[in-house]
Amino acid sequence: MLAKAVTIAQQKGGAGKTTIAAQLAVAYARAGMRVGLLDIDPQGSLAAWYEVRKALVAEDGAGIAFVQASGWRLSTELDRLRRSVDLVLIDSPPHAETEVRIAVRAADLILVPMQPSPMDLWATGPTLEMARKEKSPALMVFNRTPAKGKLVDAVRRKIRDAEIPVAQTVLGNRVAFAASMMEGAGVVESNPRHAATREIKALAEEIAAKLGLG
Repeated sequence: MLAKAVTIAQQKGGAGKTTIAAQLAVAYARAGMRVGLLDIDPQGSLAAWYEVRKALVAEDGAGIAFVQASGWRLSTELDRLRRSVDLVLIDSPPHAETEVRIAVRAADLILVPMQPSPMDLWATGPTLEMARKEKSPALMVFNRTPAKGKLVDAVRRKIRDAEIPVAQTVLGNRVAFAASMMEGAGVVESNPRHAATREIKALAEEIAAKLGLG
């Protein structure tokens, strides 16, 4: 049976796709899942994090299998990975190239991170349209969210009016996420009692429920 796949996609750069991919992977691995990470972003930030993880946390990735692929290898590597793990998380580049379309088409869920700003909201359009064309369900998630602010409320209203699915979980603007990445870890490992840990665990549980994962 093939593993479920979640593609993290957003056309705007700096939305936090790589951080969310790594943090979710660690959260699921710590919960006992066999997790696969597929990096299709030429920038290779997720690959760099995984190398640090092998050096500082565990040589085998501590429950996380990693593959970097693009072009004609992408579909083959994704299929292979889905046969060996329980869940695959795909980190995609910030542009609508062929690789992104393949990853969106193959996914059981498209996770679209966005900061609560008009620019991020406008940038979600192409990603959501691609998901619609490929008949892949999408879920937006607020990332790097300030604790308060009228802008956050305004963006929420815009999304609600557009009837776009939004995760109940909100990820705050927390240094702990970045600090854990520097150690090749996830915040659930480096700072288990932090608010960031509660947030990423809640998002992981919300996604798992949508995918029907026990």
